[in-house]
Amino acid sequence: MLLLGNGRVITRDPATPYLADGAVAMEGEVIREVGSTAALKAKYPKAQFVDARGGVIMPGFINAHTHIYSGLARGLAIEGNNPTNFLEVLEGTWWNIDRHLTLDGTRACAAATILECIRDGVTTIFDHHASFGEIPGSLFAIEEVCEKMGIRACLCYEVSERDGAEKTRQSIEENAAFARHCKEKNSDMMKAMFGGHALFTISDKTFEEMVKANDGMTGFHIHVSEGMNDVIDSRENYGCRSVNRLYYNGILGPKTILGHCIHVSPAEMDLIRETDTMVVNNPESNMGNAVGCAPVLKMFEKGILIGLGTDAYTHDMLESLKAELTIQRHNACMPNAGWGEATGMLFQNNAKIGARYFEKPLGVLRPGAAADVIVMDYRDFTPFSHENIDGHMLFGMQGHDCTTTIINGRLLYRDRQFVDIDEAAVRAFCLEQSKKLWGELNHRAY
Repeated sequence: MLLLGNGRVITRDPATPYLADGAVAMEGEVIREVGSTAALKAKYPKAQFVDARGGVIMPGFINAHTHIYSGLARGLAIEGNNPTNFLEVLEGTWWNIDRHLTLDGTRACAAATILECIRDGVTTIFDHHASFGEIPGSLFAIEEVCEKMGIRACLCYEVSERDGAEKTRQSIEENAAFARHCKEKNSDMMKAMFGGHALFTISDKTFEEMVKANDGMTGFHIHVSEGMNDVIDSRENYGCRSVNRLYYNGILGPKTILGHCIHVSPAEMDLIRETDTMVVNNPESNMGNAVGCAPVLKMFEKGILIGLGTDAYTHDMLESLKAELTIQRHNACMPNAGWGEATGMLFQNNAKIGARYFEKPLGVLRPGAAADVIVMDYRDFTPFSHENIDGHMLFGMQGHDCTTTIINGRLLYRDRQFVDIDEAAVRAFCLEQSKKLWGELNHRAY
């Protein structure tokens, strides 16, 4: 048993929202009890005690949309690549990178991503992967790294016709094989979705093949109207809006995530709501790619379940939260807009999205919930409680404040040191693979 105590506990549980000097008792994969440090230490004297040292004890973060394949891109400049629009960003950067990813490159991307997630207090990821250099076995390679390093994950592969019929077939089969594997394995640490890149790279014939291969095993995870490419392609080639096209092809539903949804109409939002389909916004990526601001405030008005992701722009969910609030206020020209929506996306809606795939409750500290708990080293100089925690997190905390990360009852990171993870070996492997990748992209040695 683990007992994490001597901290200020933010539970996200309305029944017991805050303990000024609290502790969380974890047994196996779940939380057994939340209470005062003194009471739980007396009740569980044989438990391994982890000292929060006065920090903030809280649920681990959930990233509802990220891309492991970008794990080796930090600092990379591809010679001759100077994109001036979104399609050029895809073609010159991301499709170029993933065309050179081998299984070892994918493993390195996963290791780099997970290392930083654990360090930043992210305990669950919904990943959308692409490695067209070597597709078969790529999701299984990521699973291998996730299991070894200890993160909770829901994976899919990005189906796209951009590299021809054979690669399309392989990507469909990778999704189907991994979905069957996860269904048979039935682990609450690893789930599967059926991925698709974006509508302008997928024909109706391929959608039909995806639905057939999925055979109702899981939901879909697809980029939708991130740029105007989807809107124009759907209108000119299929005579409808993008979300309508997904509906006609049987893609929408309660288990499906639509990434981005920047250029969606009010009628499309109604269709998303009526089918109980999920949406995940990624504000920093959207700004970085200059594709626009998603109508998040309107989606909330419509009653859509919309969560927060990073699109791998960062692994720090608090950084993404700050960006979400500021871009929504900027877009609405209202300095008092978006507070409840932005915080609700990260702290409530991401947990609701998680609940559609994982059995144990995520994003909350209460008996029976997943033992995914973090400690933030935050020393306030103003009043602090559950009533103003979101303000402290928005304007005072950042991911690097995380000092301790526990996932599924496993202590992975303690006092800013990795436990049972050889950080030096992980970084050496990532560096080796990144040099290989960068060399192939730029035709020179690194």
